[in-house]
Amino acid sequence: MLIQISTLVFVFLTLIVIVFQLALAMGVPWGAASMGGKFPGKYPPKMRMVAAFNALVLFFFCVIVLSRANFIAPQLFSFSKTAIWFVIIFFGISTVMNIITPSKIERIWAPVAAFQLITSLIIALS
Repeated sequence: MLIQISTLVFVFLTLIVIVFQLALAMGVPWGAASMGGKFPGKYPPKMRMVAAFNALVLFFFCVIVLSRANFIAPQLFSFSKTAIWFVIIFFGISTVMNIITPSKIERIWAPVAAFQLITSLIIALS
């Protein structure tokens, strides 16, 4: 039961971040809440591409977590046993970076990243 709840929480939170990244990629002026607030307002074209790439990476992380939790893609299960640790490292770093960011608004992502870290760790250790 804990694995299923952790998986659903991870995917839900990650989908929120994916939507945020896609919004940045489409020019929504939320740049102050990302990348340390270095690009307030709309992202420049290069950073929009970075945001779109971030969304793709996060989607891939969802696939890894869902596979590791046996929700989808059983053929990826053995790959996900190793790949989940990259997800954990990513969200560990993300948690720290969102805590220490100079952008006050970006700190709203720290608890999100922390929950992603905790839930992916629960799934990895299952």
